[in-house]
Amino acid sequence: MNPARRCSALFGQLCVSSRGGQAARGPFTPTPVTGPAGARCCHPGGRGGKGPTCPQLKPSGAVSTAAAAVCPMGGGSSSSRLFGTLAQSLNSTQPDPYSEESPNQDLDHEVDPDQLLRECEEALQRRPARPHRDLVYPSGTEPSRHKHNPSIRVMQWNILAQALGEGKDGFIRCPLDALNWHERKYLILEEILTYRPDIICLQEVDHYYDTFLPIMTSLGYHGSFLAKPWSPCLDVEQNNGPDGCALFYHRSRFSLQDTVHLRLSAMMLPTNQVAIVQTLNCQVTGRWLCVAVTHLKARSGWERLRSAQGADLLQSLRSITSRGSGQSEAASGAVPLVVCGDFNAEPSEDVYRRFSSSPLGLSSAYKLLSSDGQTEPAYTTWKIRPSGESCSTLDYIWYTQEALSVESLLDIPTEEQIGPDRLPSYHYPSDHLSLICDVSFREEPHRLI
Repeated sequence: MNPARRCSALFGQLCVSSRGGQAARGPFTPTPVTGPAGARCCHPGGRGGKGPTCPQLKPSGAVSTAAAAVCPMGGGSSSSRLFGTLAQSLNSTQPDPYSEESPNQDLDHEVDPDQLLRECEEALQRRPARPHRDLVYPSGTEPSRHKHNPSIRVMQWNILAQALGEGKDGFIRCPLDALNWHERKYLILEEILTYRPDIICLQEVDHYYDTFLPIMTSLGYHGSFLAKPWSPCLDVEQNNGPDGCALFYHRSRFSLQDTVHLRLSAMMLPTNQVAIVQTLNCQVTGRWLCVAVTHLKARSGWERLRSAQGADLLQSLRSITSRGSGQSEAASGAVPLVVCGDFNAEPSEDVYRRFSSSPLGLSSAYKLLSSDGQTEPAYTTWKIRPSGESCSTLDYIWYTQEALSVESLLDIPTEEQIGPDRLPSYHYPSDHLSLICDVSFREEPHRLI
């Protein structure tokens, strides 16, 4: 058996639970960055604050309207010494494929995210800026200003596996040079650093150990990764290993209570799709939050399989969130839940209906961008392949409606912003858009008395 496939199979067999968490660090309060005149950044990063250095909040009713040689997979020297140092930090430490959690995640020194964001911008000077996107209020809501219950920023993003982008997906309107990993990794990291999420849920990650783990660890995050048992990336020459799901949370905001790695089943048969589920403890409020990331089966014709995978995941989530753990929320089955994923399913599919009608009380956050609060965005992915143009809504952030409230959402770029060649492109690194949602805990009834 191919060694890469054997390693992937080992990851796929993991369906284990571990307890214990990381020691907390000091509060993470990134400051806004103001780039130099003419800088390519669409809007510098940071949470909170006012003025042009912070993403603008606006009501949801005001939503705005030749191939070059490719670097080897994962190749290319870094023009950023800091980024290059981080990316090489695990070169001599290969992870144990049997180990559920990743090594070396508690560094004594954290990298300044503002400095790293500036380095990303410098490395991307020859590329156009990413589309400007605003954080918008759902109708009738106002941002939380409670220091004892600050909002939690969640990012959902299928970042496009490097091997698939260069070797299998056939984005016929995207120049190959726009997909080279040397620069595309900076575009991905720039998107993350711009919004500074507390929780990051990613799909199609095939550069976890050599790129995302060392960099995100240095930024104060704890990461977990689960590869697909038989990743299509392994069929691509010069691949960087299997792709899978990754889940990161910031150690200053959360401590880890429990991790479960799932290989999703359909009609009692294991499939090639996976999920990571983590139970976290918020160090500000003391409350628990269960977070899941998944990536369901792709392509038309597999609707029944996706529905069965969704049913299996929901059953697992119901069991995980209702476990007694010596804490009132867990014991009462009321641990709030956030589920992020590329479901590869339009809202008309059965798997969407399963989630929206689940006993877990889940609602899709991005419906709140619509005027009626009940309609999903027109698209979360837009691409052109040899088979034609595809504009679809496939990505979702689900949340427990009774326990969590949505405070703001990152809006969807317009067709004009995306451009005639669609995604990916020189100005956006994936064929899927990132979704960002700020949520906060609702007050518990016993605390209102």
